[in-house]
Amino acid sequence: MENKEGLIWYNGDLVDWKDAKLHLLSHGLHYASSVFEGERAYSGKIFKLNEHTERLLDSASQLDLNVPYTLSEIKAACCLVLEKNNLTDAYIRPIIWRGAETMGVSAPNSKIHCAIAVWEWPSYFSPEDKLKGIKLTLSKWKRPSPETIPCKAKAAGLYMICTLSKQEAESRGYDDALMLDWKGQIAEATGANIFFIIGNEIHTPVPDSFLDGITRRTVIEIAKVQGLKIIERKIEIDELSDFEQCFITGTAAEVTPVSEIDNFNFSVGDQIMKLSDSYIDLVNNWDGD
Repeated sequence: MENKEGLIWYNGDLVDWKDAKLHLLSHGLHYASSVFEGERAYSGKIFKLNEHTERLLDSASQLDLNVPYTLSEIKAACCLVLEKNNLTDAYIRPIIWRGAETMGVSAPNSKIHCAIAVWEWPSYFSPEDKLKGIKLTLSKWKRPSPETIPCKAKAAGLYMICTLSKQEAESRGYDDALMLDWKGQIAEATGANIFFIIGNEIHTPVPDSFLDGITRRTVIEIAKVQGLKIIERKIEIDELSDFEQCFITGTAAEVTPVSEIDNFNFSVGDQIMKLSDSYIDLVNNWDGD
């Protein structure tokens, strides 16, 4: 990734991709004082840019990062870097972090940096995966209690166990991992929310220890319009045999069906395909903020 061509918005300036560097002793690297967003542009428009930017700034606030840019400035910068890289369908990654002024756990006076990169990145999973469904395995790592982490922040440090979980899953021939919460109930995949279908009902875990994803909320609204009943509740692992279909949602994953979770099998049915088609239609015709 470090050798790509293009421009990155870095603290208010457009710099060459290869020159967008930070110091070795940056606090964000050593102590994970960093937050970020994952956004997608379709046909030249960034889907739900306002919501993503609001969440970015809210995440920063939860980590006590005093961002030197306004919501409007960050939104404008996202659009600018998309335009200057001549991209219309792309992934956008804004990130905010503490600099290298202080090396120690507490660093209230460190400079707060902000950068935005964009690049072409197809869906997280291949078109073939979207047709047949991906395979998940249960992770040994659990989402921590909300009393122990700022679980509503999209913070870099919270993804450490996601990296461990996904890498372990891939090494065993799976596409991703299913994570439970600290109580042993179903939470999410490593970078996506999860849903289960039985009949005309969609069941999904209550997002009390993980992000209530923007794509999650979007798909819930689509499902309601399609006449499906949404049930947000605690889901036990032994309930998986009761469900007929399963899918995950996220900016990177979009709407991706799941065919297996270890020994539990699911069909890739018309309901998931209809939700996926409606989501793709919405994002490609997005004319909002």
